[in-house]
Amino acid sequence: MDYVAFIRNRITRLRMERNVSEYQMSLNLGQNKNYIQGISSGKALPSMRQFLNICEYLEITPMEFFDCDNTRPQLIRKAADDMKGLSDSDLILLLNIIQRLHQ
Repeated sequence: MDYVAFIRNRITRLRMERNVSEYQMSLNLGQNKNYIQGISSGKALPSMRQFLNICEYLEITPMEFFDCDNTRPQLIRKAADDMKGLSDSDLILLLNIIQRLHQ
């Protein structure tokens, strides 16, 4: 797997889902205006600290960042968080609905 391309593409996809420009994201992270563009173009990679800041900015965990099958990590986490307060019977009902939607 080309990890540089994966990181570059994943940051780009998640940024675009939030409808944030490279410029704005760079500034919001406290970096120069071309910081995210450099990552997106493959010219640079974020440091570990900046990677964690990017994950925090995108409201995802590092594990969610690297989960290739999770194309909508923010929505999945919100759904999981909202399900925590449901009763067992409501969770079973919700699981039945999810299974039905997959058919």
